Amino acid sequence: MQTTEKQVRIANGTYRNINVKDVVFPLIKDYKQGKTGNFITVDGSAVPGFPDRSIRVKVVDKSEFDYLEDGENVVAGEAAEPETDEQIIDRLRERFEILEDMTYAACDGVVRGMVVTGPPGVGKSFGVEKVLKEAGIMKKLSQDSLRRFGVEKGAATPIGLYQLLYDYSADGSVLVLDDCDSVLYDELSLNLLKAALDSSPKRTLSWRSESRALANNGVPDQFEFKGSIIFITNVKFERTRGKLKDHLDAIMSRCHYLDLTLDTMRDKFLRCKQIVADGMLNTYKFGEEEQKELMDYIYTNKNKLREMSLRMVLKIADLKKMNASKWKSYAESTCMKRG
Repeated sequence: MQTTEKQVRIANGTYRNINVKDVVFPLIKDYKQGKTGNFITVDGSAVPGFPDRSIRVKVVDKSEFDYLEDGENVVAGEAAEPETDEQIIDRLRERFEILEDMTYAACDGVVRGMVVTGPPGVGKSFGVEKVLKEAGIMKKLSQDSLRRFGVEKGAATPIGLYQLLYDYSADGSVLVLDDCDSVLYDELSLNLLKAALDSSPKRTLSWRSESRALANNGVPDQFEFKGSIIFITNVKFERTRGKLKDHLDAIMSRCHYLDLTLDTMRDKFLRCKQIVADGMLNTYKFGEEEQKELMDYIYTNKNKLREMSLRMVLKIADLKKMNASKWKSYAESTCMKRG
C-alpha cells in the first residue's frame, strides 16, 4: 500500500501572531480569501508546537506558499525527491537504530547528553528503556553499586530535579527524563540542566537555598555530576520562540539532538506499519488478512483518528480482538474525533 497525502509548504505566514516560515503541513482546505485576511487550512497536529487540530494560517497571497506533489516528503525549507514508503521506513528504522546506539554510548559515559524529539506514541521511549534494561543486567553481574539507570516520567519541580540529578550523579549513570516538559518552562530547572550538561571537565551543581527536604534525604547543597542525561520530548527545540528559545538553544549546544523525523501523518502511519510488521501484534494471533484489514482501516481513517500512534493501533487491535464483527463501530465511537 503506497500512502500519499497533499502537503503545503508555507514560506511566510502567521498563526495567531506567531510567524510561520518554511514549515510543511498536511493540507486540509485550499487557499481562501476572507474579510479579515487570506488563509490556508492545514493540519496543525502534524507539526509539534501547533494545536492538535486543523488551523488557519494567514498569508498575504498565493506567493507565500506552494503545494508539494502527492507523496513528496520534505524538511521545511529544503527541496527533496519524493520518497517511497520503503525509503521512509528505512529512514525511520535508521533513526531509531541511532537512538539505541546513542543510548549505549550514554551508558558508557561517552555521550553526556541527548535530546530525542518526536510525536507521542511512536516508540521514542521503548528503544531507550530496552538498552537501559540491558545495562542494568550488566551492572548486577559486575556488582556495581554506584551506577544507576532509570527513567523518570511526568512533572518535576526544580528541587525535585536537583535531587534526581544527585541520585544519578555517579560516573556512568544515565537519567532519562521522559515527557518531563515542565522543566523546559522553568528557568531554575533549565539552569540545573545546563550545569549538568556542561562540557567542562568538572560539572558542579549547587542548591544555595536552605531546604529541609534536601537535608532529610541526605542530599548535599553541592555535588559533582558525572552521569549522562537523555531528554525525551514532543517539543522541537528549534521551533520554539521567545525567551524559551535561548534556554533551549543552550541545552542543544550541550547535547546531541536527535529528531526522529516523524513530521507528517504519512511518516507516523508508516512507523506504525513498520512496528506491526516487526511483530507488535503477534500476541493477538491475527491472520495475515486480518492484520492487513486492521492497518488498511487505520490508514483509511487516519485523519479522523484522535492520534496516529502505536497506542492507537493497539487500541483498535483490542477492539478487533474483542468483537470481530463490531470492532469498526466501536472504533468510530471511541477512537475518532467527533464531527
